[in-house]
Parts: sequence; structure tokens; C-alpha cells
Amino acid sequence: MSENAAVLRDVTFRYANGEQGALNSIDLEIKRGECVLLCGSSGCGKTTVTRLLNGLIPHYYEGELSGDVSVLGRDIRITAIGELAGTVGSVFQNPRSQFFCVDTTAEIAFGCENMGLPEAEIQNRIDKTVTEMHIEKLQDRSIFNLSGGEKQKIACAGVAAMLPELIVLDEPTSNLDLDAIDELREVIAAWKSQGKTIVVAEHRLGWLEGMCDRVIFMENGGISAIFSGTDFFAISTEKLNDMGLRTVHTDCNYLESETGLHAIKPYSGSEVITLEGFTYSYGGQDALDIGRLELPVGSVTAVVGHNGAGKSTFVKCLCGLQKRFRGTITVGGKRLRSKDMMRLSYMVMQDVNHQLFAETVLEEVMLGADEGSEAKAEQLLEKLGISHYKERHPMSLSGGQKQRVAIASALLAGKNLLVFDEPTSGLDFRSMECTAELLGSLDSDVTVLIVTHDMELIDRCCTHILHIENGRIQQVVDL
Repeated sequence: MSENAAVLRDVTFRYANGEQGALNSIDLEIKRGECVLLCGSSGCGKTTVTRLLNGLIPHYYEGELSGDVSVLGRDIRITAIGELAGTVGSVFQNPRSQFFCVDTTAEIAFGCENMGLPEAEIQNRIDKTVTEMHIEKLQDRSIFNLSGGEKQKIACAGVAAMLPELIVLDEPTSNLDLDAIDELREVIAAWKSQGKTIVVAEHRLGWLEGMCDRVIFMENGGISAIFSGTDFFAISTEKLNDMGLRTVHTDCNYLESETGLHAIKPYSGSEVITLEGFTYSYGGQDALDIGRLELPVGSVTAVVGHNGAGKSTFVKCLCGLQKRFRGTITVGGKRLRSKDMMRLSYMVMQDVNHQLFAETVLEEVMLGADEGSEAKAEQLLEKLGISHYKERHPMSLSGGQKQRVAIASALLAGKNLLVFDEPTSGLDFRSMECTAELLGSLDSDVTVLIVTHDMELIDRCCTHILHIENGRIQQVVDL
């Protein structure tokens, strides 16, 4: 048996549709039982490497592939993707893309059922996985009623239950709160102790300290540097940022600590958005119960809370997107209905694939803008680092690049209330920094709410924090 789990020799790949992330003469060996981190700016090729390892390239994503790729002793060119399924497990950035069932327990069982395992063995694996991942409360739930982070947990559980030899994770923490990341780290530590090979493509780096054996730093489709885990996590924040990478350690977890924060008094400014009697239920389950809340006009408020706390439900109600929600919203002394809030607001969803419609990036950004805004649109694209993609189809971009297109659309829409649900989940350091700068520089009559777990983003642009748990306000703090 080879000591290598995967070997890439002089691998070059170009996507047929021109999708970003092409590879240029990659040489890489990944040993069995090794934990490897792939990092680098959006579009550098991280995701493309993961697609080679799980067989999605060349069997799903079309393109021109040269060189040799061997995974667990098999040539991926001649190995059907179904033959890899039991030995290579994948967790994608968007968990929806790998779901086949409508309830959580069936989803965890799905992969094992496809492997033809006996019913008793499947149930044993489900029970063991659920216990190890601390997701008992997520069993027997509708997939459609889960938060983004909860969906990611179910995706990880479905992979874990199959007991693969090689596990590939692409941005697995993009929608997870810090507690959930700690739980995922424990799961990966358990996998590593079992001798499994783990490859993680990530922008959020700190949680992998002490876990990675090696770190592969990629730029422009190539490998620029390879570090030992110890050496990489000793690199200074300044140098990491110069490399386009996120800070390893953030100073504050706003869900646990009030260090440096203080509870604010009722807002004394001249204008507020007042919310009263905000309630919403999914079937018979209460998801939101807010008596009264004032949001300062012109503020940039981070909406924080653990996965499933009700954050996304709250902002959807605020934007008038949830039917049968109860509550009133008053702006400038005028009470508004849901239809009024839809006209007043613009929301960038957690999964931006649901709101990309145009044929080119520039057309997409211009969809909701006034006539004559093309110059401003191009300026925004330039600031967000995607101006050179303006003639590309939005769906051909990487996840982080799509996110920036949606952000540009929101900023150009001319709305007074902008809501972003996890806007930096797929963004590298420079993209996050540009986004924070833009959000912090909007006109004083534009109010921004950001549902986020990104502490770096909060530090850079937010003026207030709204902490929600179990559909109720825990605290409001002023930065």
C-alpha cells in the first residue's frame, strides 16, 4: 500500500466555461493520515484541487486536464466517481449542493444507504456520528428549517457516517459560529486520530492551528509555498495579511464576552427604525419573539448569535420577505407594511446563487440601479477587485467572487436599508477588507444590518451589535 493518499504530478487544468481557479503545473503529494490546509486568495485554485481529489474533475466539471492524478492508488481519469464515493468524503462550501433528502436523519443515512450497508449498521453509524458531533437536537428536522450553519453540520455528519479514508472539506466553517467551529475541530481531531487523511480548503485559519501537518499556500493556480503547520501558524498577522490571508486569531468572541463593549441606552439620535411585536413561527415552533427594538438610522449593525438563533429569520421579516409574520415597523414616524419594507430594503442572501440572474457581472450589478449608473457600477467592481470579470457570466465565478457581485448590486440599488446575510463567508482577507471599507463609508441615511460570524468584519466596520438567541434579543451593544 502506498504511503500517499493522493499524488498530483505536473497537473494543469482549465475549466471549459472559463471558471476561475485554473491550475498551472501543480505537483503535490499528500500522505496517508496527514491533515493538509489549502489556503490562498479567492480564485487561486484551492477548490479546483479539492475537485480533483474527489473526482468531480474530470467527471463532473468539464475542462482540459493534463498531468497525472492518483487518489488512494486510483487514477481519477479512469475511476468512476461512484467508485470513489465510499473512500473519499466531501463537504462543500454550500451544503445544499450535496443534500438529497428533506429531513436531517435521512440525509445522514443517505451515503451509507448508497453503499448498501445493512440497516442495523447504518443506524449504529448514525447514532455514533450524532453523539460525536453533538447534534442530537438536529435529528428528525426538516432540512428547509435549518440555518446555514446547521445545514453544514448535517453535511459533515453525512460524510462522517460513511467512514471514508480521505475527507475533503471546502470552506466548511463559512457559516458556522465559533462554538460550532470548535465542535467541528473536535470531529476532525477524531478523524485524524483514526488515521484518516484530511484536506481542508479554508479562509478562516485559526481553528486549524495545532491540527494541520502541512499548509499549502496557493497563488494564481500554482503552489507558492509549503509550510509545516508549526511554521505557518507562527507567521505574524501582518505577513499573513500581506499574503492575502485572514488573521489567525481574533481578539474577541462577541457571543461570549463583553470585553470592550457596553450595553447602550435607548438611542438618543434623531432617527430610528422601530420594531414592535416581531413574532414568527415555523409551523408550531416559535422562531422569533421581539417585543421592541430601535435601530439607529445610518448605523452598521452586526446581527450575531449561535447557529439556529433566528438571525436570518429576523432579517427576512425585517425586509418583508416572510409571509404570515406579525409585527410593526416604524420609520420616520410612519408605520410601514411588509410591502413597504420590500421597497425600502435590499437583502443579499446567504446563498447568493438564488439572486444572480443576468448574463454578465456588469449587467447583474446594474439590475436594480438607476439609469446612468454604469460608471458608478464599474467603480464599485474595481473597489471589490472584480472589475476584470465584468463581462463574465456571474455563475462562472468562484463563491467569493459571486458574493462580491451581490454586494456590489446591493450597494448600487439606492435603498435605505441594506441587509447582508453572511456577506464574507467565502471572502479572503483583501476582499473582506474592501467590503468592510465600503459598508463603513455609506451615506448617513443608509442603515446596514449584517448577519455574521466574522469577527474581523465586525471589528472593521460595525457600529453596533445585536445579539439574538432563541429568537429573542440577548443584548444590544455599542462599539
